[in-house]
Formats: sequence, C-alpha cells, structure tokens
Amino acid sequence: MASSYLVQRFFYRLIDFLRHWYVKSVRIYSHFVLNWLERLDYRLAWKITLKNLFQPLYKDYSVIGYILGFLFRSFRLLFASFIYAAIFSVAAVFYLLWLSVPIFLVYKIFAR
Repeated sequence: MASSYLVQRFFYRLIDFLRHWYVKSVRIYSHFVLNWLERLDYRLAWKITLKNLFQPLYKDYSVIGYILGFLFRSFRLLFASFIYAAIFSVAAVFYLLWLSVPIFLVYKIFAR
C-alpha cells in the first residue's frame, strides 16, 4: 500500500516537474522576450518606418526628400531587422539550452 502511494507520488511529481519546466517556462520566457522586443521597438520603430517608407524625409516633398527618405528608412529597416533577428536567435538558443538541461542531467546520471 505504501509502496504504491510512493510510486504514484513519484510519477505525479515527475509529471508536475515536466509540465512546469516545459509548458510553464514557454509562457514565462516568451512573455519576457516579447516584452523586451516591444521595448526595443519603441526605439527602432520597425512598423512605423515600414509604413512611412515611401514618404519624404522631414516632409521635404522634393525629389531629394523622397530619395533620401527611402534610403534612410530602408537602411533603418535593415538594421532593425538584423537586430530583431539577432535577439530572437540568441533568445531561441538560450531557451533550447534551458530545455535541454533536464535531458543532459538524466544522461549524465545514467552514463556513469
């Protein structure tokens, strides 16, 4: 009777740990990364820059204003896209490392 209770509690705790480690951590980490990207977007303004890509720079409606506006905003979009991709890639690598920690520990325990 006591052994069946202990086995049941062991599997309950194991499943609870895995749910916490793999399911809840996705919510927490994705919320953290998305908030960080939103704060970064306050400075980089990718969506606003894309919306105004074909608008003249500083409301200078001459040909030079249109050309410079397009060029500067294009470079700003490329720069912001590179920054977003780099941050997303680093965040994904960190999260994959986080997910692999229990697997690595179980491997190290049984590899002896």
